[in-house]
Amino acid sequence: MVWSPLMFGLLSGKIRRSAPQPTEGRLAALGAPIEVDWERLYRIVDVMLAVAGERGVTPAQVAINWVCGKPGVDTVILGARNEAQLLDNLASAAWELTAEEMARLDDASAQPEPYPYWHQQKWAGARNPRVPALRT
Repeated sequence: MVWSPLMFGLLSGKIRRSAPQPTEGRLAALGAPIEVDWERLYRIVDVMLAVAGERGVTPAQVAINWVCGKPGVDTVILGARNEAQLLDNLASAAWELTAEEMARLDDASAQPEPYPYWHQQKWAGARNPRVPALRT
């Protein structure tokens, strides 16, 4: 279950590289700055806007659809402020992202692996050969 798939509206499409941050909404209401990797957020939003334009849907629908398409996610908890937002959010269930669209969003949101994972991946074949699964 995913809570706040739009991340205080950061993934709603309202916040963009070329637009000032909104003065209303949940993010503004926090009153305290939150830690955000803005460049990563803008990369994600750029792809969401492109997919939304190609599909004729809203960026918020793309974000919710993307989250719902992740392995292990069965449902999301939405926090719409009004009926229009709720109806838009619910419309994300009427369609699915393609594998290519999911990959574009995943690539835009990818973060470097922390140590020791990047090190293990680099040497996986040479020093850590795969062990065949045991039959039971």
